[in-house]
Amino acid sequence: MYEPSVREQAVQLMRSGVGTAETARRLGAPRGTVSWWKHQDLAKHGQLPGRKQSTCMHCFGDELNRSAYSYLLGLYLGDGHISHPAQHKVPSLFITCDDKWPGVMNAVESAVRQVFPTLKPCRVRRPGCHNVKVYSKHLTCHFPQHGPGKKHERTIALQPWQQEIVDAHPWEFLRGLIHSDGCRITNWTTRTVGGVEKRYEYPRYFFTNTSTDIVHLFTDTLDAVGVRWKASSPRSTGQINVSVARKACVALMDAHIGPKH
Repeated sequence: MYEPSVREQAVQLMRSGVGTAETARRLGAPRGTVSWWKHQDLAKHGQLPGRKQSTCMHCFGDELNRSAYSYLLGLYLGDGHISHPAQHKVPSLFITCDDKWPGVMNAVESAVRQVFPTLKPCRVRRPGCHNVKVYSKHLTCHFPQHGPGKKHERTIALQPWQQEIVDAHPWEFLRGLIHSDGCRITNWTTRTVGGVEKRYEYPRYFFTNTSTDIVHLFTDTLDAVGVRWKASSPRSTGQINVSVARKACVALMDAHIGPKH
């Protein structure tokens, strides 16, 4: 047992740059004891080695950029997955981005940086696309939907805290889903008016996914923001297509999402 003054003196020495061994020698205390004092002091000030390498609202009570997370959650459910090979100590998050949409890829990387502000994402080249990738021990804390097998082969349901975020930021969630598995296209048709053939164009949004759970999350959120939709399921692919075609609803989607770029 040591007096509090001895412990405080040791902490002050180490804060000034004196090493653990030298501090122990000067104060005549065991090196292990001095190391423990240093550990407790670093923990008290949130400065443990490796602590700044990860942020987690669940493990450390860190602030979470909820708007960016809602967008990233939509991306993860669409084109994301978490990989944790046996030879790697830390799992990695991949969000696959088509090279046709560099603006979307930039938005994805920006969201990753906002959700994980102490980490540095990278882009891994693949044929026709890039994976925006980041490593963290806390990925499954952020995305508890991770599990073995394909998403459409298992139940996908949001945790209450995730649903709360989506309810608060529904358009960001929808934007993430559209940027991953959706698109905005322009259909056209011709009509003869007064003997003159005229071309009419009308935009619409599509979202396609094989998981009925993910489709329901998408349509439930559309309902929440007042967007009308229709769904169809082609027998050949097993995929479910959700379309938004009403003029007012398309205009609302344009105001919050817009086409990929």
